[in-house]
Amino acid sequence: MSVDADIALSVRGLSKAFGALTVAQSISLDVKRGARLGLIGPNGAGKTSFVNLLTGMLTADAGAIVLEGEDITNLKPESRVHRGLVRTHQINTLLLETSLRDNVAIAIAERERIAWRAMRFQRRWRECLDEAEDRLAALGIAALADRKVAQLPYGQQRLLEIAIALALKPRVLLLDEPAAGVPAAEAHAIHDLLERLPAEIAILMIEHDMDLVFRFAREIAVLVRGRVLTRGTPRDIAADPQVRAVYLGRHAA
Repeated sequence: MSVDADIALSVRGLSKAFGALTVAQSISLDVKRGARLGLIGPNGAGKTSFVNLLTGMLTADAGAIVLEGEDITNLKPESRVHRGLVRTHQINTLLLETSLRDNVAIAIAERERIAWRAMRFQRRWRECLDEAEDRLAALGIAALADRKVAQLPYGQQRLLEIAIALALKPRVLLLDEPAAGVPAAEAHAIHDLLERLPAEIAILMIEHDMDLVFRFAREIAVLVRGRVLTRGTPRDIAADPQVRAVYLGRHAA
């Protein structure tokens, strides 16, 4: 399958059904290097299923997924992560009784394929801890490095999850509702971080918060009943009568 060198992630004809329930109907979508692409759609549109197909948590019935020119359709989830396809989750999956520093350091060790449990008192583990502290500092939360995750407000836990994702050195980052569950008083920190993410990383963000999507995305794709209804700039999407009818409603009025 030939792919433009400017494309970080290419999906062609991706399909998945569970009996009579189809969650992906021949989805084709390209994500350019450095893209800021929002993926929106009504509940049940298939957004999370699509991300699970991209990451290998679900196996596609048909179609192809190409990352940086390599066909990864049949790779296991961990192999996709090592090649640079990384996701965050709608509900975070942090180690709550472990420090922030250790959470990030474990991700770094996994990235470097280090058996961190066997090396916690060796030099390479110390290097992982040092890098973890640098990454926390870049997000402005290094002062919390020794705190247990369970002691943090939820908004800071979401920041930590993004720090872990960045520690895996993604080429394509899939953000699954990064602001989900974050109180309004803490949401500004998520917004600010999203604007400071490295420009070279291609980002596909699923989000129900339309204000966040329209602020973050340079392009938006609309998924309805497991297929791409349309794609365009935020201005185009807000004005599209089909989108207004199936999803945006009064927000775009």
